[in-house]
Amino acid sequence: MRVMLALGGNAMTSPDGRARVEDQIAAARVAMAAVADLLTRPDPVEVVITHGNGPQVGNLLVKNELAAAVVPPVPLDWCGAQTQATLGNVLMNALEDALRERGTSRRTAALVTRTLVDADDPGFTNPTKPIGRFVGEAEARTMIEHGETWEDRGEKGWRRMVASPEPREILDAPAVLTLIDAGFVVVAAGGGGIPTVREEGGYRGVEAVIDKDLSAALLAGTVDADVLVIATDVPNAVLRFGTPEAEPIGRVSVSQMRQHAAEGHFAGGSMGPKVEAAVRFVEATGRTSVITDLDSIIDGLAGDAGTVIIPD
Repeated sequence: MRVMLALGGNAMTSPDGRARVEDQIAAARVAMAAVADLLTRPDPVEVVITHGNGPQVGNLLVKNELAAAVVPPVPLDWCGAQTQATLGNVLMNALEDALRERGTSRRTAALVTRTLVDADDPGFTNPTKPIGRFVGEAEARTMIEHGETWEDRGEKGWRRMVASPEPREILDAPAVLTLIDAGFVVVAAGGGGIPTVREEGGYRGVEAVIDKDLSAALLAGTVDADVLVIATDVPNAVLRFGTPEAEPIGRVSVSQMRQHAAEGHFAGGSMGPKVEAAVRFVEATGRTSVITDLDSIIDGLAGDAGTVIIPD
């Protein structure tokens, strides 16, 4: 079985959201313990891992803002590449330690990965994705002078706005496949991948944020994964979340899940993108997606836990 595992951004921070170095290492150890359990099952499993990087990119953006009057800000594609490499290193170390504790080993590799987007995606002319912290007008004006788009958000202050284009292709998927075939557990396309456009003569990184779950669905199909597992901090997607009538979703057909989404059950900033990614994978491949927490991954693969989305 080949599993594509997408870790939420919360999997790389402490429970209270802190992203100090020690917090990220500790969180990675928790996440990779679950992966090690998966890899040491009696039935052989191949695993490809992707991850969020929102808190880590957020830290880099703060450094950009604080130092903007001294050094030019680092563009978002550079921030993505840096956090992919850093988190890949942390995850590899944590996974190898967890496997060693279980008396086994697997080779690991982290791949700095580009994701192709359309240069004419409407998001580039009308950026709508808010990122980073709120700042005062003077600080925002400094960043605007460096070519960034900032918006006055009222009493809270100014916030940076960027494009969130649709992922079209995982450019480095052939390298992922080569590493899988060589027996590696691969960490790839972190943060949705480095946003990249095609231009005459090659490729160019761009200022954007790609949804990591949508990229995970795309990569899962490209590497012929048998199942896409989207790991989050709750055991199931839920209907009527936050109400007395809340109902966990277990095994569900892809058309039923589409209907639930159309009825507005999943918030756009949290469960919505995860459901969309899971549904896309099932629709594209005729295979299965699972949305669940780290503790339930193995049971979810067996169909005994989590929200399991199956073909019609």
